[in-house]
Amino acid sequence: MSEAATIETLLEIMARLRDPQHGCPWDQQQDFRTIAPYTLEEAYEVVDAIDRDDMDDLQDELGDLLFQVVYHAQMASEAGRFGFSHVLHSICDKMIRRHPHVFADEAIADAEEQTRAWERHKDRERKQCSGSALDGVPLALPALTRACKLQKKASRVGFDWPEIHGVADKVEEELQELRAELGEAPDPAALAEEAGDLLFAAVNLARHAGIDPETALHQANRKFTKRFQRVEARCREAGRSVSETDLETLDGYWEQVKREE
Repeated sequence: MSEAATIETLLEIMARLRDPQHGCPWDQQQDFRTIAPYTLEEAYEVVDAIDRDDMDDLQDELGDLLFQVVYHAQMASEAGRFGFSHVLHSICDKMIRRHPHVFADEAIADAEEQTRAWERHKDRERKQCSGSALDGVPLALPALTRACKLQKKASRVGFDWPEIHGVADKVEEELQELRAELGEAPDPAALAEEAGDLLFAAVNLARHAGIDPETALHQANRKFTKRFQRVEARCREAGRSVSETDLETLDGYWEQVKREE
């Protein structure tokens, strides 16, 4: 069946799962909000498969992500709002509209110019239906990604640092403000606010440096995990756990691990 499967096959499977009389009880009970977390999870699993360069897993995860699209379209169809064919029509129309250099006679010199043209097309579309330059950035995005997108949107209307050194200075300023809150009895709310400002400034610095902050932190997390697990191995070799090892020794193990990389 898998070799002959088509999108119609998947749509039929989804419809049967949601069938009020003969479908799956769990699938029958779901709605957009209960399925949304699974949609985000599947998207992250696609990225994880790419990071691991696991093409077999990527094939599987892309299928799971496609199923999420079909799931939402099925629920929308049941509510009389739109169906999967409308989803297809919307994305095809958007891609053609935003690529006039491919589907029309507009000339684009290179990928960088294409990116600028893409943003101009999106800006024109947004101006027809919104009143803020920041509209259209989903609240559900990871915080680092959302911060970067908000900054990019503000930058497109001229609200941005002219060069990266000013951004670096802003990071230093926010760090000093956070340090100032670290008194004998720091206010948790004030600390949280200053920490947020520091993180937002750090995202801005990464953006100006041409670095995707979400990807950079993802890589840092992976590096930390790898190094920490090797520190754990050093502790086991010494016959004790991390919690039973003094900080000076742990720091020594950490430096050893770094030198071995």
